[in-house]
Amino acid sequence: MEKDILVQFKNVSKTYDGDGLAVRNLDLDIRKGEFLTLLGPSGSGKTTTLMMLAGFETPSDGSIWLSGKRIDTLPPHRRGIGVVFQQYALFPHMTVAENIAYPLLCRKMPKHEIREKVRGALELVQLADFANRKPNQLSGGQQQRVALSRALVFEPSIVLMDEPLGALDRKLRETLQIEIRRIHRELKVTIVYVTHDQNEALTMSDRIAVYRNGEISQIDTPDAIYGNPRDAYVATFVGESNLLPGMIEGVGDGGALRVALDAGTGAEALAADGAALEKGMRIVASVRPENAKACASLDDLPSTHPIGFGCLEGVVADLMFLGEQYRMSVSLSNGQIFIVKLSIGESSRFVIGQSIVVYWDKTDLKVLEAVA
Repeated sequence: MEKDILVQFKNVSKTYDGDGLAVRNLDLDIRKGEFLTLLGPSGSGKTTTLMMLAGFETPSDGSIWLSGKRIDTLPPHRRGIGVVFQQYALFPHMTVAENIAYPLLCRKMPKHEIREKVRGALELVQLADFANRKPNQLSGGQQQRVALSRALVFEPSIVLMDEPLGALDRKLRETLQIEIRRIHRELKVTIVYVTHDQNEALTMSDRIAVYRNGEISQIDTPDAIYGNPRDAYVATFVGESNLLPGMIEGVGDGGALRVALDAGTGAEALAADGAALEKGMRIVASVRPENAKACASLDDLPSTHPIGFGCLEGVVADLMFLGEQYRMSVSLSNGQIFIVKLSIGESSRFVIGQSIVVYWDKTDLKVLEAVA
């Protein structure tokens, strides 16, 4: 095991019924001190991966290693891993301080050390004044801070979080996202975080593993996942994306691919990392809504943008106010809906039912993958 790798999944699979696989042939390295998010829809395998690492589920095949030692045969209490659940799992008859002290009592730590560690843990999550309260006297956000503090108090090498903010309202979620990131930076503890919330993953993570059908479709930094998705699934699951099917016609200027899009235009595009593409292949290309642009007619295109190339005519189908911007839906001639994100100032130039042109720079169109 490399010295900066803390956890290794080696060819791990998990089945619950002996038929379908919840996790399939998983090879995953988790680095020391990183914040890794397992992102995917329900049933994609992310929580099963976390539960196997925690010891609450047993792999059907393969092995799991922590700090160079195999742990998939060990019970949860012998793995030294902290776990935070969505539903807090606090003991209702204990005070906040007693809940936090519980893992230390189980480890038979001296009472004076327990007092010091509990005090420090309460200060870390800014709950020093709540030590003697019971869980039912706390808000949901405060209870989750107690659960986080309890998972950290015995100084585990890794903390697992299973959708810990899922039961909280949006404002509180955003506040606790900042708090968890602050604690991660201060303690430099390894965190593995499960969520289906793409914005949460992009905001909090050092790396994101995007799950699909029990496998990892792509694992990389948030900016790489968002800016260079490997396939159409990642492009649409992490953020919003306009998918444009077409065919590769050849290589254009500067090595960019020249494509003919089914929506009715030729365009140049960049290939996604690792995509094996050839002339004549059917492909799917993608452009993010915030990278798309719009104007009233072909005559209004920038002088540097060739007419009839990398642009599509359509009709404004909807304008949705999002607070900081507008989301404009454009119905193209082939019936496809194309999304453009507009600033507040830009939105005043368009109305529902108006004929317009959408376009993009060639560096913002990515050919993701070949399709049958």
